[in-house]
Amino acid sequence: MGVLAVAALAVSAACGSSVAGGSRGNGGSDEPTVAAGVHLSGTQNYLPARAADVYLPSGRTAAPVVVLVPGGAWQTADRSGLSGLSEYLATAGLVVVNTTHRAAADGGTFPGPVQDVTCSVNFAVQRAREAGLAVTSVVLLGHSSGAHLAALAALAPERFQGKCPYPRASIDALVGMAGSYDVERLDFLAESFFGTAREDAPQAWTEGNPLTWARRAGGRQGLRVLLLHGSDDTDLPTDFTTDFATALRAGGHPVRVEIVPGATHQSIYLPPVSGARVVSWLRRGSAGTAQGRFSRR
Repeated sequence: MGVLAVAALAVSAACGSSVAGGSRGNGGSDEPTVAAGVHLSGTQNYLPARAADVYLPSGRTAAPVVVLVPGGAWQTADRSGLSGLSEYLATAGLVVVNTTHRAAADGGTFPGPVQDVTCSVNFAVQRAREAGLAVTSVVLLGHSSGAHLAALAALAPERFQGKCPYPRASIDALVGMAGSYDVERLDFLAESFFGTAREDAPQAWTEGNPLTWARRAGGRQGLRVLLLHGSDDTDLPTDFTTDFATALRAGGHPVRVEIVPGATHQSIYLPPVSGARVVSWLRRGSAGTAQGRFSRR
């Protein structure tokens, strides 16, 4: 899998490139364009040097919270590529928090990046409540290596809490886009995440593989999961997603898989490709309770 690993490293970082709806990279000061009905409350550090953009829907008293986790082959965590999707989801009536996390480029190795993701969820829920919003559900959404981190945080929250200054929040649902879920298939690329080769730290590699937690007997069950993958993804094969779905179902999790025709690794997270799919899936999940419903646009 060495060739795949090199390709994934080169292309997964494309999630950090600018797309429609946002132009800010890590540490930048230019605010993205925000649609009417959405309030960008600004960029906040939820941990030292870990920034997040918070989007709040206007005129609402209750809403789901969606936390976005960027990819970058575990090397980087540039959230600017997810600005467009963040705005799209916010205009649908969601609280959206677009985050960063420790990555290999700044010394982040397992389990630190996952702990950052878990803490970002705690921060997002606390921030929504501070804004006077009742939180109806909590959704964690990641792309590529960000989907891998999101899966670990959602499936094993107790294992990956770490030190966090915010009250613990429960994750109700997971959305994974072109995720690099099975680290054992990615050879030396995943070594940057673990900081060592698999043979030197087999227990860490096992704990850092979402398939371990998806299948675990007696573990968490009932996590709602949506998995999206592009049919034209030449960087991570679609069986990364379908194999993960099989493991999740074996562990008792309801899963929906969509192989999106024509989508690539770089385009799967763009609003015209995945935005409506995510919103529709979330609406179906909240249709049974009045407090869980959110606006249609």
